[in-house]
Amino acid sequence: MAEMARAKTSGRSRRKKGSMGRWTFRLISLLALVGIIFTAWFWWDMREWRPDEALYPEQGAVIPSEINGMNFDTLKAIGGQFAYLELQPASRALDDDFGSRFAQAKQSGINMGVVLRFDPCLRAGLQSKRFTRMVPRSEDLLPPAIELEASGENCVEPVSDAAVESELLTLINQIEMHSGKPVILKLGEDFENRYGTARSMERDLWLSRDRARPDYTGRPWLLWSANSQLVSEASDEPIEWVVVQK
Repeated sequence: MAEMARAKTSGRSRRKKGSMGRWTFRLISLLALVGIIFTAWFWWDMREWRPDEALYPEQGAVIPSEINGMNFDTLKAIGGQFAYLELQPASRALDDDFGSRFAQAKQSGINMGVVLRFDPCLRAGLQSKRFTRMVPRSEDLLPPAIELEASGENCVEPVSDAAVESELLTLINQIEMHSGKPVILKLGEDFENRYGTARSMERDLWLSRDRARPDYTGRPWLLWSANSQLVSEASDEPIEWVVVQK
């Protein structure tokens, strides 16, 4: 009798565990499905998402150097009030198409600026030479921007933090001398976490974070890249959408 009772108890225990296992599997599957649906919705929604113009009346875009056929008139028509043209860093071959993109943007009448990506592996003089050679002095241009993303540890021969900060300061001074305007620091979160640039350099900040307001510098920002992959009629390829803090 005792053995029969133990067998029945053991059978019920196995059935209970099997039932719990099935429910656990179903729950995990449901959560995974919800995650997939949310990710797909977020991706689709972000294709055309832009911050509310009532909160951010001044909006514009960054035009990557790789984009061909950018229509600046269409950009203005969809609400772009300014455009920052990306100037390829000095580590690449000369950007022969920059002059053409610059002329097209100027002809459209859109407010225009230039953003140069800082390369911590190169001396500041080489980088500022690229900027001063390609970008004319003009009061009509928006303040130049320097994009800060890569760290010195990614160089073929790693560069110390002190050397990166020193070259960056030199580059800022040289570009400001050429343009006659203070630069804007387009500051990536990883770069800020490593070098603390927002605390050490008193320049306007340009931060990036898709959809959510960025807060990784501990002080106010001027520009926010709110959507890194905006799909629009202005280009066959996605562009980076930017808004200005009131």
